[in-house]
Amino acid sequence: MDYINSIEKAYNYIKDRIPYAPDIGIVLGTGLGSLAECITEPIYIDYKDIPAFPVSTVSGHAGRLIYGDLEGKKVLAMQGRFHYYEGYGMKEVTLPIRVMSKLGIKILIISNACGGLNEEFNAGDIMLIEDHINFIGDSPLIGANLEEFGPRFPDMTDVYSKELLKLCQDVANKADIKVQKGVYCAISGPNYNTKAELRMLIKIGANAVGMSTVPEATVAKHSGIKVLGLSCITDMALPDSLAPLSHEEVVRVAEQAKPKFVTLVRNFIKEVGLHESL
Repeated sequence: MDYINSIEKAYNYIKDRIPYAPDIGIVLGTGLGSLAECITEPIYIDYKDIPAFPVSTVSGHAGRLIYGDLEGKKVLAMQGRFHYYEGYGMKEVTLPIRVMSKLGIKILIISNACGGLNEEFNAGDIMLIEDHINFIGDSPLIGANLEEFGPRFPDMTDVYSKELLKLCQDVANKADIKVQKGVYCAISGPNYNTKAELRMLIKIGANAVGMSTVPEATVAKHSGIKVLGLSCITDMALPDSLAPLSHEEVVRVAEQAKPKFVTLVRNFIKEVGLHESL
């Protein structure tokens, strides 16, 4: 009941400050928040002002919502997200997705910065997420089911919409942007993986590893929202050629990939239909 009340309080606060329901939700990962600069007629809502909302504590996350117009669509962008490793529970991490669902979003674009596990990838590549592996060790769906959002046992066959993936690939081809495809594995963090752990992840089929996205995608799927997942490969996490890594380096590479990421997302939003079968 307390969690439902938290969702309602945050929902009412945001709803009262935006003129129309958003069509598309966007979660902007580390170093990728500059897409928000493309939103016109913006309305800014700081996380710290929203009742029951968590607050971002990680460098590279501005910590605010931005509502406005982007390529002819009403969007609500999270300029910074919340992570399990910050000490938040899974329900707190995903509370914004529940609020977006109540606000009426139809499509959620989730982005992240992550390490590449596929030898064919390069730092700076963008990977379309086809599927995921949850190695965080927890799920946002544990506990009483929120019946108003979705079923007790949601199907996870296609967390990431095949139709949205195809459209994004087509958009990338038209813009001459090379994209990779693969499986994203989420770990709890905040430490990076050991070489032995990376070898294990590669063996079980992961192409990229990070510390986010899976909780949000899971809740979006539970809520009946179509999901597009985009990973920015900021470093190559190959165990036999592993170099020491810092968060500052992750942010730097994400900044370098920013122009093609922004172009890809803007073109995707321009092309995607909201009222057709996706």
